Amino acid sequence: MAWFEALAFLLSVVLVLMLLGAPVAFAFIGANLVGAWVFMGGDSGLTQVLNNGFGALSSFGLVPIPLFLLMGELFFRTGLGMRMFNAIDQLMGRVPGRLSYVTVVGGTAFSTLSGSSMGSTALLGSLLVPEMERRGYKRYMSIGPILGTGGLAIIIPPSAIAVLLATLAKIDIGDVLIGGILPGLILAGFYVVTIWLKTKWNPDAAPAYDVEPVPWALKLKFLARDILPMLSIIIMIVVMMLTGFATPSESAAFGALGVLVLAACFKGLSIETFKLSVIGALKVTLMAYLIVFGSATFSQLLAFSGASSGLIQWAIGFDLSPMLMLLAMFLVLLALGTFMEAISIMMITVPFFFPLAESLGFDLIWFAIITLVALEVGFSTPPLGLNLFVMKGVAPPGTTMKEIYLASIPYIICSLVLVGLMVLFPSIVTWLPSLSFE
Repeated sequence: MAWFEALAFLLSVVLVLMLLGAPVAFAFIGANLVGAWVFMGGDSGLTQVLNNGFGALSSFGLVPIPLFLLMGELFFRTGLGMRMFNAIDQLMGRVPGRLSYVTVVGGTAFSTLSGSSMGSTALLGSLLVPEMERRGYKRYMSIGPILGTGGLAIIIPPSAIAVLLATLAKIDIGDVLIGGILPGLILAGFYVVTIWLKTKWNPDAAPAYDVEPVPWALKLKFLARDILPMLSIIIMIVVMMLTGFATPSESAAFGALGVLVLAACFKGLSIETFKLSVIGALKVTLMAYLIVFGSATFSQLLAFSGASSGLIQWAIGFDLSPMLMLLAMFLVLLALGTFMEAISIMMITVPFFFPLAESLGFDLIWFAIITLVALEVGFSTPPLGLNLFVMKGVAPPGTTMKEIYLASIPYIICSLVLVGLMVLFPSIVTWLPSLSFE
């Protein structure tokens, strides 16, 4: 069977199973079983696929996923997240567009621990948009920053999606997590500048309102009690990975323990909240592990059938420059992001894109961050980006899709500018991983 016939056959099985209503992970597992029977010799092929799948699940590199997810669940179910949001709100004072800034600053911290772009968008939208509406904010000032910061969930560590991408691409998990720090902070900075420009251009977009002055002593108390402890956990995770003191798995364990201790200190921890946090993390972990099981064997089938190498040779045969190939891959990720969620996109594209990127001479850590940014942009790209519809579901009644589309555009531009900077200055991604003492 020619490589393109093998590729079409395997992808057709996946698409048919998905159209029949099978979850993404099960669609890929089903395609693996059919493909193993066809390409690897019947029963012996099925046995090999199962062995390969269970072998992929035994990887120590997957351990950070449940631990990062548990961190996020504990952070918000125990009330630590709201304490941090309230403290940031108090520190901002009478700054024009104050609640929009609170969204970016608090939302960035929220996103780092939630690891879910759609989850971040849903929670921030339901909590903050009604309050900003009540204060007279224009909708583009309330909705836009949330759509932007929701996407930071998959860039800034600790990000379970980044861990999953590194696992599927078989690259260093710690380097991917560390490589996302500067791009994520730069993007958050772009969002802050965007809000500032909007308030200068149209002060009525975020009307000033009376805020009771907060004494400096109380501000320092909020900073020391409600912000620095939570921030210190994230910094601890990054420093431990950067210095080589701990692996990503060990750093994630320390982080989860740190959030658990903080929750107990602030008396937000109970048997019920701990139980709900574990259940929430377990649900997503099981889905992620099923995806790893399906993706690992799918990649091997593509290689065994000659589909992946054939596609790479076909793509290289166009004799395009590496930058044009990068642009083509970026556009494919954007297009897929308008109607698929991140994990499904990664399962489809990683087996092809990362070998192609390696053949083009790209640094794979740099390419991984480009991929994460592309996924983030795709979620908020009109007309079908998934985050846009999540926002529509939690926005106040009367909010139109047109308003949501227009609100998202400046933040999409910020992300595209970031990609341009990463292409011109790859060290934005590679500098911090290069400092690692592992």
